[in-house]
Amino acid sequence: MRKLYFLLPGTDSKFACGGLWAELKALNLVQHICSADVVTYRQREKDQLFIDDLLEEKNLNDVIFVISWGFDIAQLVAKLKQYNVVYHAHSAGYPFRLPTSIPIVTVSRYTMGYWGEKSPNSLIYYLPNQISDEFQNLGLERDIDVLVQARKSSEYLIKELIPALQKHCKVLVVDSYIEDLPGLFNRAKVYLYDSAEYWAQQRVSEGFGLQPMEALACGCQVFSSVNGGLADYLDPGFNCYKIAGYSKEYDVQRILKVIESSVLFNLSEDFLAEHRTENIIQRLQVILDELNEFFDHKIQQSSNIKSLTKIRMAKSLSQRIYGKLRKKYFKS
Repeated sequence: MRKLYFLLPGTDSKFACGGLWAELKALNLVQHICSADVVTYRQREKDQLFIDDLLEEKNLNDVIFVISWGFDIAQLVAKLKQYNVVYHAHSAGYPFRLPTSIPIVTVSRYTMGYWGEKSPNSLIYYLPNQISDEFQNLGLERDIDVLVQARKSSEYLIKELIPALQKHCKVLVVDSYIEDLPGLFNRAKVYLYDSAEYWAQQRVSEGFGLQPMEALACGCQVFSSVNGGLADYLDPGFNCYKIAGYSKEYDVQRILKVIESSVLFNLSEDFLAEHRTENIIQRLQVILDELNEFFDHKIQQSSNIKSLTKIRMAKSLSQRIYGKLRKKYFKS
């Protein structure tokens, strides 16, 4: 089985974000099956491989490069065009196209559907993001009424809803890295997440959205937007509440009702099983086996399925229109 190199711009605090943590988690899971390492490409780091040094090696047929950083993908694809490359797709909507020689591994069914339309001739797989076992309901006393992470939160959430809630309950707004996120989720009664505005401004979409599911796993009630990959698992009225629902006053009313309720929320472990380590490693084994088989085949065979280009679609449309007109006006 080929060795996997996970390409990251860097691993220090400059690049700290959900995408970095998710990719490092994926690396750790892959290491249960085969050899895998981090390779940086924007900056050199102590004890890390650097892409330019690695590419000086003559024979890299026995490795697979995993790329994931959306805004860098086009540049990386050009740099690695002669090698075995896999795109680990966290988000959707970036302005690039991929050759059919690059399989796509998606973190949500939403993202899988997006790439299924955009790259119909590529190999595509679904590998859910991991929810670590540390994210579980510990049954602790919840001394925080409402928890909010400032990053990705909408202007409405920060400037309107939170000030309104602060008049009635204890609200904690976090705007820095949290060392013990499971512990914080276990202390909160309600978690607010509203990322639709943030992703619209970025002109890409939420690929999955880990935090609402991590909060649910810890027994925290969630009020969230349901954009992009969040719709994979959030079900308003059944396992969460839709935030920004009609009016600020209605949001406040619903949130306070949940806070004051004596009914404890506890998500079924069956709901989380798809995202736990055991299931993901089983899926990884299947996906990695198929990827290695594909790259063996690629050595012997070039791609020969016609791409669905704009010219080809226009030609197909004109043929259909001509066929309909012929049937209508030239009946025998």
